[in-house]
Amino acid sequence: MTLLLFDLDDTLLGNMTNTFVPVYMQTMAKRLQAVADPAVFIRTLLAAIQEMTANLDPVQTLEEKFDAAFYPALGVVRKDVQGLFDAFYADDFPGLRSLTQYKPEAVSVVQEVIDRGDQAAIATNPLYPLTAILQRLEWAGLSAEKIPFALIPSYETFHYSKPNPAFYAEFLAQLGWPKSPVVMVGNDINLDIVGARQLGLSVFWMTKDGAVSWDGQGAIPPHGELSDLIPWMDASTPGQIPTNFSSPVALLAILRSTPAALATLCRQKPLNLSKRPVPNEWSPSEVMCHLRDVDAEVNLWRLQKIINESNPFIPGQETDQWADARQYCLQDGLQALSDFTKERKQLLKLLENLSEADWSRPARHAIFGPTTLRELVNIIAGHDILHVQQVFKAL
Repeated sequence: MTLLLFDLDDTLLGNMTNTFVPVYMQTMAKRLQAVADPAVFIRTLLAAIQEMTANLDPVQTLEEKFDAAFYPALGVVRKDVQGLFDAFYADDFPGLRSLTQYKPEAVSVVQEVIDRGDQAAIATNPLYPLTAILQRLEWAGLSAEKIPFALIPSYETFHYSKPNPAFYAEFLAQLGWPKSPVVMVGNDINLDIVGARQLGLSVFWMTKDGAVSWDGQGAIPPHGELSDLIPWMDASTPGQIPTNFSSPVALLAILRSTPAALATLCRQKPLNLSKRPVPNEWSPSEVMCHLRDVDAEVNLWRLQKIINESNPFIPGQETDQWADARQYCLQDGLQALSDFTKERKQLLKLLENLSEADWSRPARHAIFGPTTLRELVNIIAGHDILHVQQVFKAL
């Protein structure tokens, strides 16, 4: 089974964003003209969107980032104007359908993917509320009520956006880091192809010009029209659809995605956090406590030591026994997640500005022997993935 991540606009739905977005903003500004002058409204909207696209904070969802940048700048409170936004998406947004084009070949390809036993997910940029994304899927003939998409992102549930590779890591983390091959399918070189490649995903670039417009880094990826996707998959061996999360960019994306995805997963089913799926398996709350303590007492110390010392000795540490010794089962899982997120942000701050030489700094580990900072960060990322899978399965 393969997981296909489909871009939406200009991949499954004909929609030139350079045309659609200005009309979208102007129509919204008209609906909200009693609140703000349209020019001021659009300028403030653009600034808030920029805040979303630049977000690297695993604490705030894109919606929360938008709200903090948008409503205070307009001098309004969200609850006082929410009715106007609801009316816009209910009454005005559907009229923008005329700017888009239905693509019957997209419906055929997605349906064939499902019929084959593969999985399809919508990897659109989550800068819109869910209602706007669901409506655009309807326009594309791909109703979420009829197509079992594995995931549809939106600004309510995501913390990162394209082309940040952390978006793709968060996407996979919210799906429990599936072990199947993953392919990102999209038309935009920067948002879809470069961003996914930076995480280490396989890609299929949708183009109608035979790739003559390729200006991305590296080799031209597999490409063609959407109808060429499944023949390409059939002709590919498993080794031709690889994932490789070992680059520093990919490792940072994974580390950034973990607290963000866990926050979304735990908000969806908060009452189940303390329940063990089976007697000998940790509950999500216990996993959160474990991640918190390992970052605070093991990972941060190790990485600081390697960065600050020359080829230091790193002792081994047995941490699983902490679950019983520290009575993780009695602790608040959401508070543990909050504390883990604070520790993780410190760890990310330590790593995000390292040079290429720093990533190769050596150390001597009691168990692994000679190692490097990059190898130890790779172990942390793998540890994250394992426990996100555990939480996803438990919930």
